[in-house]
Amino acid sequence: MNYTKEQLIDAIVNEWEYLCHDCPEPDDATPEERRAELETMTIEQLVDETDTDEEYMTLDQYMEIHG
Repeated sequence: MNYTKEQLIDAIVNEWEYLCHDCPEPDDATPEERRAELETMTIEQLVDETDTDEEYMTLDQYMEIHG
């Protein structure tokens, strides 16, 4: 894996904004709140947060889409 913590956070926040834009919920965190939550996580936890695997979507594919 060749991604920094900041790159992973940016990609996860980008995905979050995309998902919230398409299907907003009243209790959704703001992008700033989501970023603050992610900043407390380790790189391993951030990778888990992407929900990637080798079958459906690899981390590289996820980063290409959301990074």
